[in-house]
Amino acid sequence: MQFDHDNMTGVRLSVDLVNLLADGDWSEDRVVGALHEHEIRRIDIDDGAVDGLGAWTVLLRAPFVATTVDDRCAAVNRLLEEGTAGIYLTAHDDWRPHLHFTPEAESLLGRVKAVTAGGLAIFTTEAEGARLGACARAGCARVFADTSRGGRQSYCSPRCANTDAVRRHRRA
Repeated sequence: MQFDHDNMTGVRLSVDLVNLLADGDWSEDRVVGALHEHEIRRIDIDDGAVDGLGAWTVLLRAPFVATTVDDRCAAVNRLLEEGTAGIYLTAHDDWRPHLHFTPEAESLLGRVKAVTAGGLAIFTTEAEGARLGACARAGCARVFADTSRGGRQSYCSPRCANTDAVRRHRRA
């Protein structure tokens, strides 16, 4: 399965935000860094934005840890219900046409909610309800979006996969 990597901003931002929180690395500087990395425009951090993004990120975890397609769809639908307001097609800034899930004038928190909820919905549709997951290594709380050709990713990183393989080998 091929994924359009240009349309992955919301999914990748979701993964990075959830993993920032999972790693205990949640700070204004790290959140702003993640937003810049994913080309979120007009980053206007006010007193409540980081806390609001943290609360939203707790909700973003649900589709990654869902164990069935129905549960994953329900989790994404909850995000869409809370995070989107008026879906429309645009081609601003010389980008090719793409969807926006809330008006451009929305607050930073509203725009992040919309791009993450919308991105997870599109990815879940393209991945037939699969390919979002939580790391299989015991003690790791990180998540991933599997864009590999085979679609069999179980770990957030090669490091976690290798650590788990060594642990299994030593127990055998």
